[in-house]
Parts: sequence; C-alpha cells; structure tokens
Amino acid sequence: MKYGFTEEELYVFGRYNPKEVEVSDPALKNYICLEPRFIPHTHGRHTQPFGKQKVFIVERLINKMMRKEHNTGKKLLAYSIVKDAFEIVEKKAKKNPIQVLVDAVINAGPREEIVRLKYGGIAVPRSVDTSSLRRLDIALRNICEGARRAAFKSKRSIAACLADELIAASKNDSKSYAVAKKEEIERVAKSAR
Repeated sequence: MKYGFTEEELYVFGRYNPKEVEVSDPALKNYICLEPRFIPHTHGRHTQPFGKQKVFIVERLINKMMRKEHNTGKKLLAYSIVKDAFEIVEKKAKKNPIQVLVDAVINAGPREEIVRLKYGGIAVPRSVDTSSLRRLDIALRNICEGARRAAFKSKRSIAACLADELIAASKNDSKSYAVAKKEEIERVAKSAR
C-alpha cells in the first residue's frame, strides 16, 4: 500500500497500469515520470526548475490539452478528453494506452533543431542537439496540436482525434502531425549543419 491506496486504486483512470510501461529511449528515461497518481493533478507544485520531470506523463498530456481556445483552464474537460482517448486507443491498438503515449512521445520528439547566431549583423542558422526535457515538451505540444487541428471544423470528437494522433505517432507514421513536424525540424537542422 502506497499513500494508503491499494495497487489497483493507483491505476490510471482506474484501468491502466503504469508499471507495465517501458521507456525504450535511454535519453528520455529520466524525464518520463511513470509514478502512478490517484488523481493526475499536482496543482502546479512542480514550478521549481526541472520540476516538470517529476510530473506524471499522463498529467502533462492533460495539461497540454488545456492550452488553447475552448479548453483553456478547464482541467476536468481535458481530463475527460484524455480518458476517452485512452479508451479508444485501448480498443484500436490492443495495448496499454500509457505505453502508446510513451512510444508516441519518443517518436515525436526532435533530436536536433536550429538556433540563430548573429555574426556581425548577419543571422546564421546553426544546428544544435535538443535537450531531453525540450524533446518531451515539443512532442507533447505537437501531439495535442495535431489532435486539435484534426478536430477543428470536423464531425469527429477531439478524443477520437487525439487517439488517432497517439496511435499514428507511436507507429512513427508520417501521417501524424507530430511526427511530420519532427521530420521537418530535423530536415531544416540537417541543412544548417
């Protein structure tokens, strides 16, 4: 018993076991938190530097779903969207949705980007390696943005679009918005080497 709860009560949404999930990328292993939470809501207690790496990965996805437009500040709405999306992922992929999310984040995070350096008034693009924490942030942001764009002016729900985006990104499919953005960023960085 941890925190006074049994193991079954610490499943995500009461169904998905985060202990079954494996992080295959050694660079992101320390940054993807898989410590289960009874309720994925830390109330902003992670605001100290590098505190984001201690926030459960599902909660970070929920927080990114709250970023724009109609969802801004509505955590319960974002929570229900992610919960519905996980149910769809479980039906379609026949896998633990947390594992699908972790695979999607690993595949959607760019490994290198460009920065602009100024030499005598001339801006020169340079290719730099992306830190692991930034890779995770960009991947989560692009996954949510892809779901939001797919659901905009569409008959499909945001949960269905998020589920499709997660499944496509976990398979490293370039039809996924997040994977397409990653490839575009890496292609620009390759030309700036």
